[in-house]
Amino acid sequence: MLLALALAVPVAKVSYTVGGGDAVRDVFVGMEPANWPDVLLGMVITDPLLGSVLGVVVSRIVFAVFAARGAVPSGRGPLAVLRRTALTLANPLAVGLIDLCLFGPWWGLATALAAYALRLGVVVEYRTGRRRPHRSHRAPHDPEYRPPPWLRRFASAEQLVALVLTVVVLPLLFLASAVDGQAWTSIVECRVAYGTRTADARLIELSRKGNGVLGWNLDAEEISNGLGCTATESRHVREPWWGS
Repeated sequence: MLLALALAVPVAKVSYTVGGGDAVRDVFVGMEPANWPDVLLGMVITDPLLGSVLGVVVSRIVFAVFAARGAVPSGRGPLAVLRRTALTLANPLAVGLIDLCLFGPWWGLATALAAYALRLGVVVEYRTGRRRPHRSHRAPHDPEYRPPPWLRRFASAEQLVALVLTVVVLPLLFLASAVDGQAWTSIVECRVAYGTRTADARLIELSRKGNGVLGWNLDAEEISNGLGCTATESRHVREPWWGS
């Protein structure tokens, strides 16, 4: 499902932003294949809610995959506890740090806590034997592990929360970002040549060409080469779909 989103959403984003039709083809040709992932990356790093939910979902999926292969150690010894703690904390701290750098401390903290909470539910499931690693003939659980009732209920709810985030919330956030009318990258103000005359124009930056920028000209609705470009603060191109 994530792969389908990764392929479809950037096309939808470009289509809505530049107007669809031949413009979409021109933008992707102008970007060149090596730069096509920039659309998806730009959407993620400019939308705090989308970036945070994606980080939580990816963190949980990665951990669940490794846990299914037996990565969650059983036992109550110091080494097992240390390994289990490291496995549970490493990725949430990483995604939290990324969010902190991109969106600020509160987003980073919220993302790290949410990612940790979903991972903790997976750990409880395997330690109690309610889940088994693949190709395992016995449950690698801790016979003496007795989590409190609230933690058992939390572990059961974790699967539902993870499913809703992955199947419902994340696709909706990607769709909202695709039709929000914001450019996926910087908009620059450049000098553009139109035959024998030059004029200022706003370009969605697609790639760098020498000393200039190759971009989608928002005024002429075509690919243009711009020189002497300066960044603009706004990425607004058109009204969002829900406000049009």
